[in-house]
Amino acid sequence: MRIWTAAALLATGLAAGCMAAGPLSTAQPVPPEAPAEARTAPTARSVPLVLDRTDLSLGVTVQYSRLPTAEELSDLRLTAGLVRIVLALPEWPTDYEPLMVLNQLPPQTDVLVVLPGYPPSRAAAEAWNLVGARPRLVLVVDRPPPSLAVVQDLNGMRGLERLIADVDPPSRAGFERLQRPLSFRRLVD
Repeated sequence: MRIWTAAALLATGLAAGCMAAGPLSTAQPVPPEAPAEARTAPTARSVPLVLDRTDLSLGVTVQYSRLPTAEELSDLRLTAGLVRIVLALPEWPTDYEPLMVLNQLPPQTDVLVVLPGYPPSRAAAEAWNLVGARPRLVLVVDRPPPSLAVVQDLNGMRGLERLIADVDPPSRAGFERLQRPLSFRRLVD
């Protein structure tokens, strides 16, 4: 497993021409007067671009802004040069059932899952431990964990690789008991 730095792990903004496919590559900014569900829909700017400066191979990264279907995962086996799958999910799955499809991921493929915020429940956190494919999880949060119970849930997640905090100014206050790497991000428009 590779160790990723924050700079090499997550970069936003330049994903439009580099890694997004289909509708994400042509996404337009959502006007503020649009319905709430349209404002929260992933756009090319909000989908992470994964960079690994140590990876000099020529390979394909397939990116989803949702959990793929079993058929889509089966089709990925036909993708020449597949090295990585990125799942930038808009919300946490609440239990294991929707995650079962991930057990069909192509072998030897790096899987990175980016989740917003903290798990909504202990069951949502524990569900990731049941996935046999062992995806690497990155949480993007905007505040310290709301309780010690949430910190314990995070520390118990085997696949949790890193938290990226959108807090200004950067501070470890509230994150002290977290047993995973913590990075800080600042978005500038």
